[in-house]
Amino acid sequence: MSWVGQAAWLLEPLYDAQLASILRSNVLAMDETPIRAGRKAKGKMRTGYFWPLYGDQDEVAFPFAPSRPKRVIEETLGDFSGTLLSDGYGAHDRFAARRNQVVHALCWANTRRTFVRAEDVEPDRAAQALGLIRALYEHEDTIQRKGLEGRDKLQLRAEKSKPVVEAFFAWLEEELAKAALPPTNPFTKAATYALQCQRGLEVFLADPDVPIDTNHLERTLRVIPMGRKNWLFCWSELGAHQVGQIQSLLTTCVLHEVDPYTYLVDVLQRIAIHPQAEVADLTPRLWKERFADAPLGA
Repeated sequence: MSWVGQAAWLLEPLYDAQLASILRSNVLAMDETPIRAGRKAKGKMRTGYFWPLYGDQDEVAFPFAPSRPKRVIEETLGDFSGTLLSDGYGAHDRFAARRNQVVHALCWANTRRTFVRAEDVEPDRAAQALGLIRALYEHEDTIQRKGLEGRDKLQLRAEKSKPVVEAFFAWLEEELAKAALPPTNPFTKAATYALQCQRGLEVFLADPDVPIDTNHLERTLRVIPMGRKNWLFCWSELGAHQVGQIQSLLTTCVLHEVDPYTYLVDVLQRIAIHPQAEVADLTPRLWKERFADAPLGA
């Protein structure tokens, strides 16, 4: 086994503890991104998927699966209860529909992209849609700038964002009814998609802890596309699994302003003497609280 493989084996309990913490979140963002992993044939690699998860304590996990069906979501999320925030991939919606304890929220940024793709064909209609969505983001910027949380955040969304959301969907229905655009028209596709997602897109109005989009998750999963450009692929599915585990810890270090090198030097030594029952203390978020002031040196 390589040194990296041995390190991944030592870090696996930390990854498992961090994943368990993420799955206890009240609001959980989820996405998927492809990775070539495992030899399919001579000169060809299989396509697997990382399923990034972002919890409400700024922790990230990159579970790996060799495929993309709905059962992967079920196996990954297990007994999760709370709000699941995602893009419009139907498997997420089908998962939430079967779980009474799961609310499915949808991403406004993903909806916005569908109207961007309609700009060349329907510039005026696309501009109107994008302007309304822009107003929602301006209100979110106001919330962030003022540091609003909880009831105050919910109140501003009710006063400012809810009327925009209502106007947006009413306008889409009106445009589709009067314009009689063909189904293949990019604006028709965008408007139809948005109306189908309406219920999920409105969730953020009722819960101040639900972000308006999954951009926070998309920013953290950039390490995977960067990897595809640098190391191109994983020779085995086991290697992809280990990459996901290590990147989960390193990315979470960055989110908590922990130096990844300092963290790894410490925990790879400390794990041998640390009580197994308290392994969660070695995940980046809790390690920062307990050990960052006096880390073990190389």
